[in-house]
Amino acid sequence: MTALGDRLDQIKAEGRSALIGYLPVGYPSVEVSVRAMQAMVEAGVDVVEVGLPYSDPVMDGATIQHAAEAALERGVRVADVFAAVRGVVEAGAPAVVMSYWNPILQYGPERFADDLLAAGGSGVILPDITPDSGAGWAEVAAGRELDTVHLVALTTTPERMHLTCKASSGFVYAAALMGVTGERSVIGGGVEELVERAREAGAPRVCVGLGVTTGQHAAQVARYADGVIVGSALVRCLVESPDDVEAGLDALRAKTQELAAGVRGLV
Repeated sequence: MTALGDRLDQIKAEGRSALIGYLPVGYPSVEVSVRAMQAMVEAGVDVVEVGLPYSDPVMDGATIQHAAEAALERGVRVADVFAAVRGVVEAGAPAVVMSYWNPILQYGPERFADDLLAAGGSGVILPDITPDSGAGWAEVAAGRELDTVHLVALTTTPERMHLTCKASSGFVYAAALMGVTGERSVIGGGVEELVERAREAGAPRVCVGLGVTTGQHAAQVARYADGVIVGSALVRCLVESPDDVEAGLDALRAKTQELAAGVRGLV
């Protein structure tokens, strides 16, 4: 079992849900993005999704797209992801890379897996490939004991649900809403049922993302999910302070603390 699975099981034994925070590498710079990820861990994030910026992010909403595009314009590289992973692990949290398939394919799947393992990473989340079209990634990851996280949605068929949950390790990512990532005023209906369907299909753990914005949202999802995934609300803290790094980091810490209180039932 990876550090990711160990941490999620430890948190479950504590009687709560995990807080999983996403930030893209390279925004507003590689150095600051690593500092931001470490700040999230210090403020209460249990697991960090290290985002690999990509030019065609079919799942990402406007806030994350803005940050990713800026990072790409400033020359962020795949290798920078591994520096961020090291920073997260040094801060005391498991790190998983959120990436579309094409950057991994261009870098070389075996090389990517080796470098991720060397950096202390636990695995990858792949939003744009399915278990039956993984281009051999499953074998590459399994041979190195790296987790592969796939997504399920409200529209996932029973057959596809079983296939996806069987192929996933670490956790299954349950998309709470149809469409792209982003902040919402309410969490979509049917999510608790989606989590139950995934568990019945054999998911080792089920974490919910897309649309979680507030501590109240986090508390709501934490009642039935193994983990609460937050991206846009955290990225926005940095986006809204483009010329003041310290203000952005302070806002990020405050938002993380709010969400951490939510998964701990303190809001």
